[in-house]
Order: sequence, then structure tokens, then C-alpha cells
Amino acid sequence: MNIVNGLPAHVLLLHFVVVLVPLTALLEIVCGLWPAARRGQLLWVMLIAAATTMVVTPLTMNAGQWLYNLQPDLTPILRHHAALGGTMVYFAAALLVVAIALVVLRVVERRSVKPRRAISLVTGIIVLAVGISSMIQIYRVGDAGSQSVWGGEIAHLEKGQKS
Repeated sequence: MNIVNGLPAHVLLLHFVVVLVPLTALLEIVCGLWPAARRGQLLWVMLIAAATTMVVTPLTMNAGQWLYNLQPDLTPILRHHAALGGTMVYFAAALLVVAIALVVLRVVERRSVKPRRAISLVTGIIVLAVGISSMIQIYRVGDAGSQSVWGGEIAHLEKGQKS
């Protein structure tokens, strides 16, 4: 699936990843730092978002690789975007692992009477690290991709409008 309705699939799929990664990261941070959020439906929404992110990210990467291979002139920014984009599957996997860990933590909390402060602290640190780093990385990938397509284009369009 490299072309959808005449457009490169990468151009369409990347919007899902750009929305899902930060959404999943924020849901994980909320569920990781706020125990009451883990007790409700938000936990399951977070798990579904993480699983969907893990499915859509490699599809987007494969469609991007196909588009990359079609390019006759590989600019440095396009190479940079491709290199950064190639790392997103690891961030998606980390988000899924954290989501599963939060579900496991919830099961442990339900079965245990005494609070597990150390586990909650470690979980909070891991959730913040994975969530924040995933949001930073998706920004970096998206910025490089936008620059590879649109960098300098606005100035070119404005210059043409003044003529």
C-alpha cells in the first residue's frame, strides 16, 4: 500500500503517527502519574492508542521508504528525515511496552492491599522518560520531513506573488 487515492500513502499515514504518538505519550503520563486514571477506562484507551501506534508507525515508515527510493535527488535534509524516521518504530515499541506495564501495574494494584511506592516512583520516571522522548522525537522527524518538502518553498511562493 504505497499509493492511496493517487497520493503517496506516507503523506496520509504520517498524520496518524503525528497525532497518535503525542496522544499515547500524554495518556501514559497521566495514567503513570495519577493512579486514579489507571482505575478507569483511560487505561484501556491508552493501551489501544499504543497498540495502534505500533501498527501504524511501521506502515508509515515503509511507505516513506518507498517514497524515499523514488527520489532522484536525495538532499541532506531528506536523508536526515529518513534517518530520524527510521528510529520511530523503537519509540512506538517503547510506548507499547510502557502501556502494557501500566496495565500490569494496575493488576498488581488491584491484588495488593499495601501501596507500592517504589514501583510507582520507578514507573513514573520511566513513563515520563518514554513519553517526553517520544514527543520530542516525533517533533524532530516531522520537522525534518516538513523542511525537506517545504523548506524555502514559502519564500519562493511569496517572491512569485510580488512579481
